[in-house]
Amino acid sequence: MYVFGNGESRTSINIDDLSGTKIGCNAIYRDYAVDHLVSVDRRMVNEAIDNGINDYALVYTREDWVGHYNQFKRIRAVPKLPYNGTERWDEPFQWGSGPYAVLLAAKLCKSPTVRLIGFDLYSPTQTVNNVYKGTSNYDDANKRAVDPRYWIHQIGMVFKCYPKVSFVIHNDTFELPNAWKYSNVMVDKISSL
Repeated sequence: MYVFGNGESRTSINIDDLSGTKIGCNAIYRDYAVDHLVSVDRRMVNEAIDNGINDYALVYTREDWVGHYNQFKRIRAVPKLPYNGTERWDEPFQWGSGPYAVLLAAKLCKSPTVRLIGFDLYSPTQTVNNVYKGTSNYDDANKRAVDPRYWIHQIGMVFKCYPKVSFVIHNDTFELPNAWKYSNVMVDKISSL
């Protein structure tokens, strides 16, 4: 099973060449077919539906919004969080598409391994690190890079709550954050795919 973020590191591979269940975030559907699309941004959900993704993929969005899409049979709510937290970053509405995509993979996983691709966290520059920057519904290419602290905490909680799932992060320049240092998490090169 593969989970695709939209970090620029994933541009070195052709997702269509990989076999297995594919979960992607937001605008990935513009370039690749995925089995499950996670988007907690209503603009992106609307865009994806307008462009026909609902004909071939399940689309996951916030539970509060699913009712707005009753006419579409393939819209689902993102999974409920597997823990209760007390901090702002533990609130379901603070979770982004990437962390929810990793959580969905953990819940759906029938194989022993979930492979994460394009979860760069940090930008090699001071600006946004996203394949779709500067396009419709995305930040301008010159905007300051996003602070990844929420993503690090949230994805780390998925790793912690699913200790029987092996998570492999494919990235050639990645340093594993402390919050991700669990025995079920490892880093491997993108070229190993």
